[in-house]
Formats: sequence, C-alpha cells, structure tokens
Amino acid sequence: MELEELKNKVEAAWEDRSQLQNSSTVEAIEKVLELIDLGKLRTAQPAGEEWQINEWVKKAVVLYFPIRK
Repeated sequence: MELEELKNKVEAAWEDRSQLQNSSTVEAIEKVLELIDLGKLRTAQPAGEEWQINEWVKKAVVLYFPIRK
C-alpha cells in the first residue's frame, strides 16, 4: 500500500471506529506500525529547529490497541 492509501484508511478509521472491523483497515494499521518499527515512518520528524508531527501516524498507533484485543 502507498503511504497516501495508508493515511486515508487510518483517517477513515479514526472518524468511524466500525472501520476497525475491516481486514484492509487492520492491515493498513499493522503496516504503519511495521514501517515505524523499520524506521521508515515517524510520528514526528525534525523540520529545521521545530518538529513536524505526523498526526495520522499517531492515530494509527492509538488505533493499534483496539485491534489487538
């Protein structure tokens, strides 16, 4: 999945938690966590002297907990 597709699935699940029942949504969230583990994606990254927050990545981390019950 492309990053934009992952982002869209995470954002949709954030707005509608019933999306967490869809296997494609679960796969997208798991893929985001895998990319974080591999160091290819970050919840925040330096942008000059500031930090840029990747809100959708943070949302994926939060959504990971209910799918792991």
